[in-house]
Amino acid sequence: MVFKPAQWPRKLRSSEWFGGTSRDNIYHRSWMKNQGLPADLFDGRPVIGICNTWSELTPCNAHLRDLAERVKRGVYEAGGLPVEFPVFSTGESALRPTAMMYRNLASMDVEEALRANPVDAVVLMVGCDKTTPALLMGAASVDIPAIAVSGGPMLNGWFRNERVGSGTALWQMSEAIKAGTMSREDFLEAEQAMSRSAGSCNTMGTASTMASMAEALGMALSGNAAIPAVDSRRRVMAQLTGRRIVQMAKDDLKPSDILTREAFENAIRANGAIGGSTNAVIHLLALAGRVGVDLTLDDWDRLGRDVPTVVNLMPSGKYLMEEFFYAGGLPVVLKMLGEGGLLHRDALTVSGGTQWDQVKDAMNWNEDVIRPVDKALTRQGGIAVLRGNLAPNGAVLKPSAASEALMVHRGRAVVFEDIDDYKTKINDDTLDIDETCIMVLKNCGPRGYPGMAEVGNMGLPPKVLKKGITDMIRISDARMSGTAYGTVVLHTSPEAAAGGPLAIVRNGDFIELDVPDRRLHLDISDAELEQRLAAWECPFTPPAGGYARLYHDHVTGADTGADFDFLHGCRGNAVGKDSH
Repeated sequence: MVFKPAQWPRKLRSSEWFGGTSRDNIYHRSWMKNQGLPADLFDGRPVIGICNTWSELTPCNAHLRDLAERVKRGVYEAGGLPVEFPVFSTGESALRPTAMMYRNLASMDVEEALRANPVDAVVLMVGCDKTTPALLMGAASVDIPAIAVSGGPMLNGWFRNERVGSGTALWQMSEAIKAGTMSREDFLEAEQAMSRSAGSCNTMGTASTMASMAEALGMALSGNAAIPAVDSRRRVMAQLTGRRIVQMAKDDLKPSDILTREAFENAIRANGAIGGSTNAVIHLLALAGRVGVDLTLDDWDRLGRDVPTVVNLMPSGKYLMEEFFYAGGLPVVLKMLGEGGLLHRDALTVSGGTQWDQVKDAMNWNEDVIRPVDKALTRQGGIAVLRGNLAPNGAVLKPSAASEALMVHRGRAVVFEDIDDYKTKINDDTLDIDETCIMVLKNCGPRGYPGMAEVGNMGLPPKVLKKGITDMIRISDARMSGTAYGTVVLHTSPEAAAGGPLAIVRNGDFIELDVPDRRLHLDISDAELEQRLAAWECPFTPPAGGYARLYHDHVTGADTGADFDFLHGCRGNAVGKDSH
């Protein structure tokens, strides 16, 4: 794609506020000057918003204040005026009931802040899982020039000379406690090794996945995804991003120019190659809806099916993001895809050039971390999209994190009506379950939880773990942490709380999973299925009011991105009427 920059100087959006000598122009400029800004900063140079998700309640993003200062340096160097502002920060580690419930709220905050304020372009300061998609979604809905810069992953965790992957090690050790192979004291000691620097998850969890998606989409500078948070090169990346956004503002290079179907196809294939999180499915579907790209679950399955997983990182492999960066990072992966005919080379990026321009000279410095195709972790990575009478609108599974022996299986259902029911029963030795069974969790989808929490990777019952079993098939309408692993079927749509077939599964029913044939089937007759669905009654009442009620009433299904129905599409950046 050849991008034709706008002729400069062009009329900037901010001139509606700051340009001229009217009473209103003077009003806007004079108030800004109480911060000690010289008059010549309002001489028609681009005003660059720095949209910051810094928060001490979001540990992944707690260092973004420093990075924002680096962005400002770059903006000033390139002749722009930087203005930093906060938006809602969706912290994965602390927010209840789940950060996913607030992704759409954060995107609305971003969208309205950008539309209502005098900014010509924006730098999106992102890190923790939902902050990346939320800010991209909000910026796409306004469609002013935008670029993302990530906070970067933590350094490797180490415990007794073994790598500790954030999240992944937690799930492993928690299961080891239940199996009786790890002491509580050792678990508490390991806690001190899990998060030893600023930054987001050091595994290929959702934060690192979405940083990679931003880069693969072309919405971040090449190399942005993997630089560790505390590496000095992360500050350099922030400063270069500040420089670049000024030129983007001059050129009027907008998200709608970059977020094309080809960009989304590049990202889907990149997700398969890196063994990325299933959460990327929901976030990219939602983002595509904001820019009018007709992206579906079937695209995820079709495009990712033949992509080998070559990045040897937890939870699919053994290394962490620090090694991924040293090996060459995402540019190496994109180059491999390009050489294999799996990359739209001419897709435009925020650099103003093509994706291939950015990655063609990338070098792989560690072929055990980023493996050659003939030594891939799995020949078919990507995301498997399953359908059948149990998931008419689809469900997803991550093959690179699953057990090969369970990819075709028929088992007896052990049903948990919701997450509280699961917690009540799972540790009871009288629970009628063994490793051949299929665990089924209901009412944890977008409406059911509400917010679709990351509870789909249900821990196994102790009675099974004590046999040395480490994986069972689990099916739910919930999500799974990108740091988790296992043969886990997620995002089953329609969800149980909306009356989907998952809602009527009973203990003792048999379920067939066939990943190669993409099939998920409840073994009852069509007549029995229809009878159960007709008799189903919603088990809970909607929230009384507030944001929770708005969420319940307007969230769409996981199969379309769990966005709000009224947020689909781009609403533009028109300047509202001045009230002064």
